[in-house]
Amino acid sequence: MKLSLGFLILHIFFLSASSSPPTCYSRVVTLSQEITESFQNLQRILPTGRCKESLPTLYLDIHNSCVMTKLRSFISAPNCGRFPRVIALKKKVRNLYNIINSVCKRDLVFFIDDCDALENPSSTTPTPFDSR
Repeated sequence: MKLSLGFLILHIFFLSASSSPPTCYSRVVTLSQEITESFQNLQRILPTGRCKESLPTLYLDIHNSCVMTKLRSFISAPNCGRFPRVIALKKKVRNLYNIINSVCKRDLVFFIDDCDALENPSSTTPTPFDSR
């Protein structure tokens, strides 16, 4: 009994030691991908009108130095009060902006300075770990 309990505690210790917590970078990458996908889905289901036309395009590449400007412009876009999905997306965008601006302020490095790339996304996005 003692041996199995000791083995269990040792096993839990090694599992917790080998797993690392998410980094600031990984959290920002994951959240930016979620936001981009949510925006693309929103564009498909949102009816045409003033709300849809007032929202700036939201393709995010966190390696682009213009991403902060893009996030601010989306947050400051007029509210579409009738559409809860837009409100929820704006909350996610504000959360990402706060994470980049305060929590990860010195952890992120921008590799690109091309604001047009955030308006017209290409099919491939360069990343620092791209093995091509």
